[in-house]
Amino acid sequence: MSRLLYFHGFASSPASAKITALRPMLEPEVEMITPDLNVPSFEALDWNAIVERAVEVARGHPPDVIAGSSMGALVALAIAQRGFVAPLVLIAPALGIADRWRTQLPDGDPIFVFNHARHAEVPIHRKFFDQMSHLRVDSNPPPSRVTVIMGRADESVPFDIVEETWRRWKPRLAKSSKFIAIEDGDHGLTAHVDLIAREIREAIPNHT
Repeated sequence: MSRLLYFHGFASSPASAKITALRPMLEPEVEMITPDLNVPSFEALDWNAIVERAVEVARGHPPDVIAGSSMGALVALAIAQRGFVAPLVLIAPALGIADRWRTQLPDGDPIFVFNHARHAEVPIHRKFFDQMSHLRVDSNPPPSRVTVIMGRADESVPFDIVEETWRRWKPRLAKSSKFIAIEDGDHGLTAHVDLIAREIREAIPNHT
């Protein structure tokens, strides 16, 4: 059995619509490990704690492939920098947008955002967005094969910025890395989970 380590996005959870749809498409041939990254809690979310949780899970469940959605793609890049080398599948990745985490915010602290896991507006401290605005885990490409899946109609992460990050990475990317643009794809990409599942399977070394 192959093992997929999958990181959910911001204001989401291991019970996200994408994970829920992907699981029956991949299992039992591909075991999905989907840690909860809302640590220590969503209200007090901390990037360093998120990465430590991801590292802990990766140590306990060494992955054959690592996937991340939106913010989860940054987590995937962060653990790749910590020495966990496996093919990456980055879904609607939040690449090249560090400054937007802070500049798009309203005033005040805490800030209320819609949490998809709770289906409600939930407060979160401003410190987390300050952390993310200084994050540069996407400055350099990871050493392993990378597949980026990005919708041109993404309403949260600008397609052009992600594409520009890809172009900057391209000369140093591992062989067979690829960028997949989905013409009608939004940020959730839940209408395209079959494509995502196919690319995850394809990324697994020696998978048949």
